[in-house]
Amino acid sequence: MSTEQQIKPLSGAECPGPREAFTDYCEAEFENRRNTGESFEEQDYREAMEMVLRSLRTLEEG
Repeated sequence: MSTEQQIKPLSGAECPGPREAFTDYCEAEFENRRNTGESFEEQDYREAMEMVLRSLRTLEEG
């Protein structure tokens, strides 16, 4: 028997902005990639993330 959960929409104050949402996604993906056991360039990943965050900041401020 499944339990139905009611989904309540977030208010504007509770919704993360694009930068926060992207950062949360990137941090989770970073941990996923680290834990796969496969090699990946952590520094390149961080640099790419920072480039996108700078662009998002510019868009949010402009």
